[in-house]
Amino acid sequence: MKDEFSLIRSITPKKVYHKELIQGIGDDSAIYTPIQNEHQIVCMDTMVEGVHFTEQTMSPYQIGWKALAVNLSDIAAMGGIPDYYLVSIAFSSVWYDQINEIYQGLADLAGRFNIDLIGGDTVSSDKLTITVTAIGHTFKRKYFLRSQAWPGDVILVTGTLGDSAAGLRILLGQIRGKDDEMERTLIKSHQLPFPLIEAGQLMAQMPYHSSLNDISDGLASEAGEIAEASGVKLIIDYPSLPKSDQLIQLDPKLQKEYSLFGGEDYQLLITAPESAVLEYQQAFKKAGIRLTRIGYVEEGSPSVYLIDGQDKAILSKKGYNHFTD
Repeated sequence: MKDEFSLIRSITPKKVYHKELIQGIGDDSAIYTPIQNEHQIVCMDTMVEGVHFTEQTMSPYQIGWKALAVNLSDIAAMGGIPDYYLVSIAFSSVWYDQINEIYQGLADLAGRFNIDLIGGDTVSSDKLTITVTAIGHTFKRKYFLRSQAWPGDVILVTGTLGDSAAGLRILLGQIRGKDDEMERTLIKSHQLPFPLIEAGQLMAQMPYHSSLNDISDGLASEAGEIAEASGVKLIIDYPSLPKSDQLIQLDPKLQKEYSLFGGEDYQLLITAPESAVLEYQQAFKKAGIRLTRIGYVEEGSPSVYLIDGQDKAILSKKGYNHFTD
């Protein structure tokens, strides 16, 4: 087994994207000059072997890609622009020869957004654990919070819902797709999510208030977080939820479970004033991002209601929770 310092040398980037970076990997700390007059955005997520992935569900490359993607999705939900990331990785000797593949996954996604790796840590552990910290900045000091939903707003969502959950169930052998192409498409949604930085940026360039939340734990959970933070009631129309051609081939009960509670879609849940909807739709369409109207915001105690035909009921804040699942 090679030593830690050989590993660090092998993963040190050969290219720097930001002229503001004074010192990256190679010293006790990184140093960079913040973008003048902009707010800084910082987030962190951890992925643990046996909790978020196994060798059965993800390759080393996919683990790296997804570890960064979930952080960039958080920055997208703030309307931010990502700049840098740091990686702390703990692993046993059986993973050593695959660590470079993990970092390749990280680097390939980082390269799509010109993000610099500026530091981290490597330690020994029984289970592979990867923690990524991402750093970004606002556009013209504008940012979005979960607490910015107002009564009268419209509820929108990007992309399609439930694909990642379906892909995971296929990988675990719990369900089967109708054909190999269907299974590959759903599995890719789980293994290689693409963060919607562009969507957040499109909104940040427009003069409207909006709340945003990325869908990591499921639509029901994220809608509940907006309702609680904003002190409002969200009404979601289930037949309006966007579903992929692959998901609609599954049993209707599974479609409902995965689209509402599945999680890891990393789409953006948005509330916005009615006056913003057309402009959002036009901008998103031009960018090739699907945007669907799925409900509205009302005054009332913080809650989420689901309308499905003639039925209207409280949508429980279910979804993935580390301390209950």
